Amino acid sequence: MKPTELHFALALQAVPSIGDITAKKLIQHCGSPEAVFKSSKQALQSIDGIGTVIINALYRSETMNLAEKELEFIQKNDIQAFYFNDDNYPYRLKHCIDGPIVLFQKGNIKWEGSPVISIVGTRKLTSYGKKQCENLIKELSVFNPIVVSGFAYGADITAHKAAIEFNLQTVGCMAQGLQKTYPAVHKKYRKEVESNGGFVTDFWSTAKFDPSNFIRRNRLIAGLSEATIVIESGAKGGSLATAYFALDYNREVFAIPGRTNDIQSMGCNTLIKTKNAHLLSVPADVPYILNWDVELQPKPIQKALFIDLNSDEKIVYDFLQKQGRTLLDLIALNCKMPTSKVAYVLLNLELKGVVRPLPGKEFELI
Repeated sequence: MKPTELHFALALQAVPSIGDITAKKLIQHCGSPEAVFKSSKQALQSIDGIGTVIINALYRSETMNLAEKELEFIQKNDIQAFYFNDDNYPYRLKHCIDGPIVLFQKGNIKWEGSPVISIVGTRKLTSYGKKQCENLIKELSVFNPIVVSGFAYGADITAHKAAIEFNLQTVGCMAQGLQKTYPAVHKKYRKEVESNGGFVTDFWSTAKFDPSNFIRRNRLIAGLSEATIVIESGAKGGSLATAYFALDYNREVFAIPGRTNDIQSMGCNTLIKTKNAHLLSVPADVPYILNWDVELQPKPIQKALFIDLNSDEKIVYDFLQKQGRTLLDLIALNCKMPTSKVAYVLLNLELKGVVRPLPGKEFELI
């Protein structure tokens, strides 16, 4: 989109009494954002639903000045701005009636050629939820999905970090302008996210942070994705709002079940009980229900072991590679070593980054 055209699109976005649905109606009737501003009041009044309040707001003198300042900010800060009719505007978001007329993006996101999923959940993620989230992304990584989330505490940042670990694109949807980071403690992750994807928002640089922004952000998360996956959620909260937005957009919703008395699983259990979400029991449920083509998935690359192991370490390593997660006593029994010696070997393997301990004196390869 040319700077002049973007200037008018931003000006239309800046009018406080005009939302994205009304803006698209005006553009459809007039032909372009520029044509909207150059139309007569009489012509605008003939459009269904357009009254004097909207028309007077369009003719405010400061609107074009505000848009010009935002355009300058975009150009100076290497931000991409996508108009909703542009070819490079995210495909799935185009099908949302209330998708933003201008979407701002920073980073290195390649939307084409990969499935897009959003992963959301409580900020108070339990160890169970963290493990489920990390394992889900690990198992789905062979399909090379783009992982979208909200860059918040808990499930969001866990999803972003896991996506980076498995070399997947990840996209953070922001509830403020792209020059700000919320929460501030997550600023340390920005470079990694921008290198492995990036950030998107429909908020201007001048937008003041407000808790109500999260609702708009959650709509964006749902609209960008073909499916929304809820890891853990209480009975109320933004994760459930995102799930219902996804349902409004006719997208699939998945929820990981939890115990009936777990507070952080009440939302997921309710989604499943009311048939508003697929029960996600294993990661393979996602590609099965979404009909991802297994034959087209990249071949997983086996991680080579470049660490030197002594004879005892090699015996334990080979056993765990074959058996998977195993109790300490069973490792000792099958490897024909004293338990104390196996414990020492496992400690060395852990220090070498080969093995990790699990609750209940179990161990598995990393």
